[in-house]
Amino acid sequence: MDSKQLFLLVALAFVLMLIWQAWQKDYGTPPTAAPATAPAAPTQLAPDVPRVAQQTPQRVVPTPGQVALEQGQRVRVSTDVLVAEIDTRGGDLRKLELPHYPVAVDKPQQPFVLLNDTLPKLFVAQSGLLADGPAPDHHAVLRAEQSVYQLAAGAQELRVPLRWSGDGVEITKTYIFRRGSYEIGVEYRVDNRSAQPWRGRLYGQFQRAEDKSGESFFIYTYTGGVLNSPENKYEKITFEDMAEQELSRSVRDGWAAMLQHYFVAAWVPGREHTNHYYTKALGDARYVLGVITPEQNVAAGQSGALNLRLYAGPKIQDHLAEVAPGLELTVDYGLLTILAQPLFWLLKYIHNIVGNWGWAIVILTLLIKLAFYKLSAASYRSMANMRKLQPRIAALKERFGDDRQKMSQAMMEMYKTEKINPLGGCLPVLVQIPVFIALYWVLLESVELRQADFVLWIKDLSTPDPYYILPLLMGVTMYVQQKLSPAPPDPLQAKVMMALPFIFTLFFAFFPAGLVLYWVANNTLSIAQQWYITHKLETAGGK
Repeated sequence: MDSKQLFLLVALAFVLMLIWQAWQKDYGTPPTAAPATAPAAPTQLAPDVPRVAQQTPQRVVPTPGQVALEQGQRVRVSTDVLVAEIDTRGGDLRKLELPHYPVAVDKPQQPFVLLNDTLPKLFVAQSGLLADGPAPDHHAVLRAEQSVYQLAAGAQELRVPLRWSGDGVEITKTYIFRRGSYEIGVEYRVDNRSAQPWRGRLYGQFQRAEDKSGESFFIYTYTGGVLNSPENKYEKITFEDMAEQELSRSVRDGWAAMLQHYFVAAWVPGREHTNHYYTKALGDARYVLGVITPEQNVAAGQSGALNLRLYAGPKIQDHLAEVAPGLELTVDYGLLTILAQPLFWLLKYIHNIVGNWGWAIVILTLLIKLAFYKLSAASYRSMANMRKLQPRIAALKERFGDDRQKMSQAMMEMYKTEKINPLGGCLPVLVQIPVFIALYWVLLESVELRQADFVLWIKDLSTPDPYYILPLLMGVTMYVQQKLSPAPPDPLQAKVMMALPFIFTLFFAFFPAGLVLYWVANNTLSIAQQWYITHKLETAGGK
């Protein structure tokens, strides 16, 4: 296999990866059946799931800015890392802003909004109680003590209580915010002043509208639900899965999350009990994914508490791993996670030294090239030797014309005589392709690169180069690599190869600058290594 075929192979691998992403986008992951051994959900819990749909029977037209849920009064909560709005209708967490993550580099005062109760970007966190007796679900009206809460200077915790009472039962729903944390505690304290025992369960759920307005044709990242359990780690529950079949599964030591690029919201129940997970399609492209905790009893005249944890924030792997086992998998590196996670660790380590994510990408690319130096050297040495044979290959083509069989036999005889392995330039690169693809996912999925600047005009490595300089440089480096390699004998193949730099330049014009920077650095280093080896062989006059 000559160098042009090798180059085409690498390009084909990249294109196949993009096709795979498109397939995932269109078809997603097929729903996984619940384990046969999973205990069934208690029958008394089921009515709550469809009741959400029954209370919204009229069709909701997804008009931008329209509020799709019942509203009460708002309670505004501010900490050092988030700004939240809680509605007294059910005590829902209706809006969540992340001040440390602006929507864009040129809009530093406009925070990214993760949770929102207006269409078409509806995404809220709801919770409530299911009980035989009096209890507030997420449609009940609760009472707030004040409308504004602020984490005080020096304080480590902020508690926001909402109260409800009925038939001798006093219930206080409390949100617990902590300094520097995107993890929010949700506590229901039941004060049973009645003469009867109180029995109930706590549930937490996400209600989300499917919004495809921000999707990119060239870059696919997963948006949808995930259920994690020891038996099925990081199981994607797509919106299509929710529409086709309702999920009903009991899991011990799990969590449920809604994902999008760079950010995640997850309900995390206690690990010591078996919890019930469910989904529901409400129509109008709105879906529910939630968890119900085990029943808890509060005797007459006694008090008790039911608790859940909610994480809502950026996909920072270290933070996620501390919240729940496996939650760091929401940084979705795909099938090559085993390679991608060490690459990310190394990239982060380099960044801690140089203080710039762009230079960290360049240095990481250099280290990868050094790690594969011998393999690449064997590949380029084979290319150089093949290049020396180009005049003789052209002569064989002229001699045998269209007789491909005789020409192939003559070429193989020539390779044997010259002791050249035609696959010598291919196999070393095949070994490196998984590493390159894993690094692609690291650069695409890591929230640390979001709005990270590099130099001069590159102010955000997660968005395309505004002046298309890096894509043009990438196209130039691809063209130079072709010129350093032997020309293919097939005229059609030669035309395809000549078109590739232009095609890939067009593709990469829409790619995040961090990804393009990696390819430019990789191509530049490859050119330097290939030129050095070729020049050394030509100077030595041998192999």
